[in-house]
Amino acid sequence: MKTLLALCSVLLLTGRCSAQTPQKCQTPRLLSGSISLSTQDDQVWAVAKYIYDALGQRIRLWETGHVQNKSLYVDLLFLFKKGVVYTIDDRNQTCQKNPLSDQFHPFHIPHNASLQSQVILGGSSSRKEGLLVNTWKGDVPEIGGKYLATVTGFGCFPVSMLYYSARTGWIATTYFNAVKGIGDPEQLNPPPFCPAAETEDQKLDFFSAFF
Repeated sequence: MKTLLALCSVLLLTGRCSAQTPQKCQTPRLLSGSISLSTQDDQVWAVAKYIYDALGQRIRLWETGHVQNKSLYVDLLFLFKKGVVYTIDDRNQTCQKNPLSDQFHPFHIPHNASLQSQVILGGSSSRKEGLLVNTWKGDVPEIGGKYLATVTGFGCFPVSMLYYSARTGWIATTYFNAVKGIGDPEQLNPPPFCPAAETEDQKLDFFSAFF
């Protein structure tokens, strides 16, 4: 608490602290941006552009990266309300359709999270040198997981996520270039050649599809 008060004293001098305790928050419901993701064993490293629709529970990812020293490009459309994920190949006009085992988890700080820290990323000498962020920690008891999530102090934009479960190990995700809204909402609908695809037997969750 002393550290937080000292930080706020500095921020008040630069006009950047509201002197209020950070509150749990929800990110904008429509977002576009990019993420980078890596696993603890360095077997997976990827960068993806995303569009995110919390209202319709839809996420589209265009992913490039390396898995076990092999390059990859994947175009994924997650439709959580319908319980399906499409792997889209625009070049060949084909789709793979798999059942989606995950529930939709919105980008937000859950009610059971606890505040880990509030810091400035970068510099704090003037208001344009750094970014005020809040880091929260919590557990995911249904799968024995845990997380450390960092969001901006203003606007609740995601900055980073450190996530652990016994199945995935540690996964580090960084968010960048985020903007409110979606440029082309049609990209959250399956292409015309996708709905006719037969559903595969294998169920996928978010991380298994991503990897």
